[in-house]
Amino acid sequence: MAILEVKNLKKSFGELEVLKGIDFSLEQGEVMAVIGSSGNGKTTLLRCINFLEKPDCGEIIVNGEPLFDGSRKESAKESDIRKKRLHFGLVFQNFNLFPQYTVLGNVMLAKELLEKEKPDYKKNKKQIKAEIEAEARELLDKVGLSDKLDFYPHQLSGGQQQRVAIARALALKPDILCFDEPTSALDPELTGEVLKVIKSLAESRMTMIVVTHEMTFAKEVADKVIFMDDGMILEGGTPSEIFDNPKNRRVRDFIGGIGAI
Repeated sequence: MAILEVKNLKKSFGELEVLKGIDFSLEQGEVMAVIGSSGNGKTTLLRCINFLEKPDCGEIIVNGEPLFDGSRKESAKESDIRKKRLHFGLVFQNFNLFPQYTVLGNVMLAKELLEKEKPDYKKNKKQIKAEIEAEARELLDKVGLSDKLDFYPHQLSGGQQQRVAIARALALKPDILCFDEPTSALDPELTGEVLKVIKSLAESRMTMIVVTHEMTFAKEVADKVIFMDDGMILEGGTPSEIFDNPKNRRVRDFIGGIGAI
């Protein structure tokens, strides 16, 4: 059974139709790369999947559980939406770290806020915080930042900040980790260190959706690739089916346009 199913997802902003019926599924442990020119709905797709935007219609199903069904008109409570978001982690283009918190504090924050909502938090506060800190330290070691725990975001390079953002997204143990062009805000020399972390997550069979313009990464790391244009999926398949098929002229023109592969 697929861990994620997206069916006929549509989203408009006023008269602008951004998503025009998106369908795909993702198996546990798969990495899906989403490619295509800017302005064709890739970021909106991620925001809808992560419940940062409400789709107009369609379905989002995780582990067989319907999280969104556009045919049902009842409005969801904010608490229910937050629970749905916990299935997903999202790493943004521009890091979005909290400048007033240290590296360790940024990674711990979301989990602490979540635990504070539980009735036994005050009683077990010390133990809970110790466990959250231990997990955060382990994640930061995993992304190669165990020596930066007490640094603040402004003291880090862009690549280091993005690795903190990845650790923060992992802290809530999402079923699916999403990346929105995670290297687009980085200088070329810093891109490799972020892609190395994402590759290591792929090797550990983390289920991921990666919106990217890094075609070599998509070809070498992804299990499947979808090519979006004008709010639709024009092509979908394995990397070899997408990149090595001479009939996929739209894909090849796109790749040639960005000078990739």
